[in-house]
Amino acid sequence: MGGGTEAFPDLGQHCQHPDCHQLDFLPFKCDGCRNVFCLDHRSYKKHEWPKSDHNSRKVVVCENCEMSIETTGRDGEDEKVMLERHEKSGSCDPKKKNKPTCPVRRCKEILTFSNTNTCKICRVKVCLKHRFPVDHACKQARVSSGPWNGKFMAALASRNAGDCADRMMKMFLK
Repeated sequence: MGGGTEAFPDLGQHCQHPDCHQLDFLPFKCDGCRNVFCLDHRSYKKHEWPKSDHNSRKVVVCENCEMSIETTGRDGEDEKVMLERHEKSGSCDPKKKNKPTCPVRRCKEILTFSNTNTCKICRVKVCLKHRFPVDHACKQARVSSGPWNGKFMAALASRNAGDCADRMMKMFLK
């Protein structure tokens, strides 16, 4: 089947799915069966290619230590056998199942890949709520450290609530 329109006859191709044949201007070529498909039928499973899992990665998660074990490329080997071999290998440690939590007092946030921050000063891993040295009581962060040598923090700590407004009013009244 040819694609395109009257003005551009070489533009686009028709989906080769038996029930579709939609004209697609950005067609996808399957790297398995080498046919052309539209957006709706581009996946292996959508166009019912028999070897749909030839490039996919499969993982089994151990219930004891929650470690992921890749099963890709091990055709015919049962998942239970792989899990048993993992348990006997010595790398299965049930203590690893406990997820790390934020070390800040009263914080029970579980540290994951996306919400973990390592303090540049004390190198402690904390959650995003406590990422600033002041928030996690960083032992090495003092008022005298930093690019301003603590002048900003000292000025901020020493000011009164109405102090700024009074100074600004006096400046405008002069």
